[in-house]
Amino acid sequence: MARTFAIGDLHGGKKALIQLLERIDLKPEDTLIFLGDYVDGWSDSANTVTYLIKLARQNSCIFIRGNHDDLAQRWLEGGEMNEKWLEHGGQSSIDAYRTFTPEQIEAHIQFFKDTLNYYQHDNRLFVHAGFTNLHGPDYEYSDKGFYWDRTLWEMALAMDPSIKPGDTFYPKRLAHFDEIFIGHTPVTRIGETTPVNKANIWNVDTGAAFKGPVSAINVITKEIVQSDPVYMLYPNEQGRN
Repeated sequence: MARTFAIGDLHGGKKALIQLLERIDLKPEDTLIFLGDYVDGWSDSANTVTYLIKLARQNSCIFIRGNHDDLAQRWLEGGEMNEKWLEHGGQSSIDAYRTFTPEQIEAHIQFFKDTLNYYQHDNRLFVHAGFTNLHGPDYEYSDKGFYWDRTLWEMALAMDPSIKPGDTFYPKRLAHFDEIFIGHTPVTRIGETTPVNKANIWNVDTGAAFKGPVSAINVITKEIVQSDPVYMLYPNEQGRN
């Protein structure tokens, strides 16, 4: 039976991704929805993108755009850099691309261009960070919120769990979907190491850029599969620690 998995932030952890897919026992009929942030962290940032391009020839893959992917694309296309990006993993991507040919870089730019701001299926939303428009993501005024917003997750964390769909104070943003799958804000910030469910949001970012694993969740059964903590697969590197 075909399965659909949402996969959290990778941050250049290609070894962890390969391990994760082995543990999933990936089949050709399975669909993979990647929630963004493929680069900026471990030394395999560029190699991770190459791997994803090849993986999409084997499986149905949806690639959501993350904020780090946007920053990396801007640098690859026009040399745009800022200190904050370099401090938060950008240098690892710059280093990773040093040996890539112009043709390989162009293929990666096209990969980033083709990423989606969000994806909707069976009344589920898949987005890297969030959205702010009360009428839903289709009405958002700016694309940046899809891969930079943190208010959606912060709202879910702060919600009184007794507030249910249909209640007067149930957030209108959440009412558009049965479930929302995000990454962007590591759940390790709240002391967790597995995907966290708050309200109807599943946060699948388990801190792969730092001390956590790469995680996948079956969107139907909610089975969770994880790699080893990524830093253990790159013992001579700092990642974003």
